[in-house]
Amino acid sequence: MPKEMSKEIRENLGFLEEGWGRLKMTAKTDNTQWETAIWFDTKLDTYLLPLKAEIRKKEKITTDKEIEIMIWI
Repeated sequence: MPKEMSKEIRENLGFLEEGWGRLKMTAKTDNTQWETAIWFDTKLDTYLLPLKAEIRKKEKITTDKEIEIMIWI
C-alpha cells in the first residue's frame, strides 16, 4: 500500500492492530469483495495486502496488471 496511506492508517487505527501488525479489513476490486487483513511491514514501513489465489483467478489478476482496490477498515 502507499506509504502515506499506511502512515495515516497506522496513526489513526493502529490501536486496532492484532498480533504481527495485522489489521482486519474488507477489500473490493471490480466485482469481488472479501474479508481480509493487511499486515504492517516494519522494513518497508507500509502495510501489505496479500491477494489470495482465489481472488487473483476470479479477477484475472497477473503480475503485469495494474488494479485498483478499495478498502474499508
